Amino acid sequence: MKKSEITRYMKKLSRTISILIVLVLFGVTLTACGPSNNSTVETDLPVVETADEPVVTDEPVETEELALVYEEQPFGGNLPTESTINTPFVIAYPDFSQKFSPFFSESESDADVVGMTQISLLTTDRVGGIVNNAIEGEIRSYNGVDYLYKGAADTSVNYDEIGDTTVYTAKLRVGIKFSDGKPVTADDVIFTYYTYLDPSYDGPNKISSFDIIGLKDYQTQTTSEVFDKYDAIFEEIYAAGIDHEYAKVDGWTEEQQNFVNGALKDGVLAEVEAIVTFNDSNNRNAFAEVYIGKTPEEVANNEGLKIALGMALWDFGGVNDDGLFTTPSGVTFDLIETFPTLDDFYTEVLIKYENDIRRAFPYESTDGTTDVVANVKEAFISHFGPLDDSMGGKGVPNIAGIRKLDDYTVQVTIEGFSAPAVYSILGVSITPLHYYGDIDKYDYENNQFGFDFGDLSKQRSLIATPMGAGPYKFNKFNNDVVFFEANPYYYRGCPKIHEIQFRKTLPAEMVDAIQSGAANAGEMSYNKERYEEVMTYNENGEMTGPVITSSLVDSLSYGYIGINASTVNIYDEWGSDASKNLRRALATILTVYRDVAIDSYYGETAAVINYPISSTSWAAPQPTDEGYQVAFAVDVNGNPIYTAEMTADERYAAAEQAALGFFEAAGYTVEDGKVTVAPDGAQMSFEIIVPGDGIGDHHAFDMITGAQESLAKIGIELKIKNFTDLNIFMDALKSGEQELWAAFWDSPFDPDMYWLYYSENIPGEEGTTEYNYYHIQDQQLDDFIMKARISVDQDFRKAIYKQALDRIMDWAVEIPIYQRKNVIIFSTESVNIDTLTPDITTFWSWTNDIELVEMN
Repeated sequence: MKKSEITRYMKKLSRTISILIVLVLFGVTLTACGPSNNSTVETDLPVVETADEPVVTDEPVETEELALVYEEQPFGGNLPTESTINTPFVIAYPDFSQKFSPFFSESESDADVVGMTQISLLTTDRVGGIVNNAIEGEIRSYNGVDYLYKGAADTSVNYDEIGDTTVYTAKLRVGIKFSDGKPVTADDVIFTYYTYLDPSYDGPNKISSFDIIGLKDYQTQTTSEVFDKYDAIFEEIYAAGIDHEYAKVDGWTEEQQNFVNGALKDGVLAEVEAIVTFNDSNNRNAFAEVYIGKTPEEVANNEGLKIALGMALWDFGGVNDDGLFTTPSGVTFDLIETFPTLDDFYTEVLIKYENDIRRAFPYESTDGTTDVVANVKEAFISHFGPLDDSMGGKGVPNIAGIRKLDDYTVQVTIEGFSAPAVYSILGVSITPLHYYGDIDKYDYENNQFGFDFGDLSKQRSLIATPMGAGPYKFNKFNNDVVFFEANPYYYRGCPKIHEIQFRKTLPAEMVDAIQSGAANAGEMSYNKERYEEVMTYNENGEMTGPVITSSLVDSLSYGYIGINASTVNIYDEWGSDASKNLRRALATILTVYRDVAIDSYYGETAAVINYPISSTSWAAPQPTDEGYQVAFAVDVNGNPIYTAEMTADERYAAAEQAALGFFEAAGYTVEDGKVTVAPDGAQMSFEIIVPGDGIGDHHAFDMITGAQESLAKIGIELKIKNFTDLNIFMDALKSGEQELWAAFWDSPFDPDMYWLYYSENIPGEEGTTEYNYYHIQDQQLDDFIMKARISVDQDFRKAIYKQALDRIMDWAVEIPIYQRKNVIIFSTESVNIDTLTPDITTFWSWTNDIELVEMN
């Protein structure tokens, strides 16, 4: 491997990025009672009126017998009650990042910790439908059983066609209290919104992506007209260049130019310093001698050597045969008496990118997300906009689209209509102003919202200690265990179990932990081996028996293999027929191995899917639908590749033959059943990255290795890079340099495709949400996505989404693999299974009624 190739590899290998909510890529853990940032619910069990307490029943209940059971409990008045079970309930969990904040939690485990302590404005049912009249409650039937759903607030969504605006209203139930006994009011909701929408907020919540009226004005402290004015001025200054000499004829002031250029330099210096710090912390021991010929000890004691190492690992310099450290621009240092400085590193970045900092970052940043130019623009507009004469010396005091109507009612108004917006706008946790904010800084009438504008230091200071109105109170985190205690003020009644623990447990040890009594419940990281382990422990040989009880529920997630259109194409034309045929060739080979791979890994708890969408979604095409097609099962002429009578080996051979046809259509030379020559600039070798813990522990690994053998037969190399570090895997996706990868998406309640496939959402593009790892750019697909977003007609949306899915499959950038089930396991011996919520579904977690769970 050439040194330049090693350097590029090391640059990608060395970077790390923050894992977003998102981590929509890699799985779901237990969803605790209470909301996550996107969608969680608070509801009731089917109940009948009794003299003492609600009785859980799996039997159908007649509507007239359903009682407002909370009148029997401290539902309205929130009088403190006591738990009756003192035995701790232990739930096995993966690792925690200790970001236990309703504002800043990112991992699923952390979000579940937060969820135990929170309640949401929004209430949904067992199929994900919104319960608008949650205060009084609504009866919904599921599986022939009537269930009464109640929650913390009534909600409504009203679209004004004339004004083209949508109003979201939430009216709180009176009498709800936080776990410290203080009341929940509209002021807490207002505080919550303003925290999420503060310009300094950098957490995973995406509510600011919706066009809330007045939001941009508030965040920049300028009117829209002034914002546009200074946006244009910034772009003119940036276009003039960082070395531009100011002249009075320029359309901006010298002060403005100095502000922009100074901030840009400071921003780049901060990034190169971060690169140096990162590599010194993470790569000094492994690569100091390889890259700059110095021992780790020498580098540790010399700032100049630290900078040289960072520059070398980021491909901004290296040691030549003469022993001198030389930068790409030709500057040399002997690394004995002369060393590079941060200013030298800064200069090399500007030379490489010809002073275009927008091209350099966020690509060169250590986390792949810091957009220096966007940050400076925001600072520029926020500084000079409020000083504009038209502002009269005043900023923008509030967000016009967020209003407190009374002590228990809040409204949010957005421009236009967006079908999925309700789950974000009303799906927020209700956070306590008096805990996360400063009540002395809250005065709604005078535009004070519990903290100083741009200062979320109080909220950040409490990132490890959540508090809310949920069923449990956070107690402590100690020795990889999160301790909770029952909230006596919980509006649905004090939980029966006094103490719950979330205990870190390795996935391979999950089943044994339940069987041995070390844990009482957990979500099993499923594969056939663990499935058989459960059946071995149960004397009846079933998944549910005297030792372990299992609940198998369709997951919202689905597995896939992605192909990057910007790196797997012909002549750099991402959407050309030739490029699509190249990707179809690879997809055809990979797809034929799906059935065997998924069956061997998951068995009966997963099924192969043919469209890139969870089969649990109402928008998912069904085999009986007109136009339904098996993924990548036709050849270049549109003829079926397979017949029902084919054996597995015959199918593999047929896929190889079909792939040759696609390669030839893509411009490759095919001779004697093999690809022999690639078009100019195209490849004969491709790389797929897999987060398989370094040992191939991944659902798609057998599929990939099978495809590797088939592709080799026809002259194409498929290299497999098996990552042990999820952060490095994510960095590869963020870099935009990956070719193929294997992962899975978690789907939201609403099948909104905007985040994953919209053209503007390619990582690195200014202002993107950075999830379009496929780099698909298709105006027709964009139109489909936006049409579906703004419609309230579900039948219409499903038809539009089918066209969008067909378009994605036409680009051949995503290979759908499987839909699996979540497997929640309980200790039959220690948990009173009859007290678990009935009819657990994809949208209805077992923890939704956790306050009613009992131990044996």
